[in-house]
Amino acid sequence: MLRFLSMAAFFWAAGSLGATAARCEEITVFAAVSLTETLQELGKAYEVSTGNRVTFSFGASSDLARQIQAGAPADLFFSADAAQMDALERAGLVRSADRVDILSNVLVAIVPGDSKVNVASVSDILNLDRIALADPEAVPAGVYARDFLVSSNLWEKARGKVIPMLDVRATLAAVESGNVDVGFVYRTDAAVSKRVRVAFEVPRATGPRIVYPLAPIATSQRAVTRAFKAFLLSRRALELYERRGFLVLVQPSL
Repeated sequence: MLRFLSMAAFFWAAGSLGATAARCEEITVFAAVSLTETLQELGKAYEVSTGNRVTFSFGASSDLARQIQAGAPADLFFSADAAQMDALERAGLVRSADRVDILSNVLVAIVPGDSKVNVASVSDILNLDRIALADPEAVPAGVYARDFLVSSNLWEKARGKVIPMLDVRATLAAVESGNVDVGFVYRTDAAVSKRVRVAFEVPRATGPRIVYPLAPIATSQRAVTRAFKAFLLSRRALELYERRGFLVLVQPSL
């Protein structure tokens, strides 16, 4: 009798696990590379609490937007600027009503941790030979940096020294290695490295308006997509963004 009950319990448990596995869903999120550590932490927490799986594709927002327009499968897009989301909206891949501007950030100039150069203000970068930016023609961090230099009347003098990088994390790596003299990244990127130091921050009042919009892709109408979007707007998520150094623009939804 005990053996029969044990076998019955085994098959019941196996059946329950199989049913749970069958109910699990996968969410694919395309997100700006500057969000990597934050979203990985949130994704793991969501997986533990729901049993669903979250897959991230991190990169330059401009590159990710092109991939989505080319048909890459994605449920949510978390961009580092509005321009890339605007492009998807014009293409009918994102609906205006679904967009939420969640975060902002601060642009900073960084130098290698052991650098002896004096970069106290933006004009000091003209004394250096190699300035790393994410691609200033496309990638949000680079576009923000270029716009700041333009507004400072320094772009024309600095552009010949600019070394375009794949994205903001490639810029961070170039400064870490000492292959460039200075680079422009987000404050949150500088915070993840122990091999760079912040030379100066770009004041939000005079710098470019940095915004991170989030939106589901219009073709992903699944309940799990809406649920994960809500999770990224929850109090738990907003508190983590702030701890990581982001500026939160919304009130929690949960």
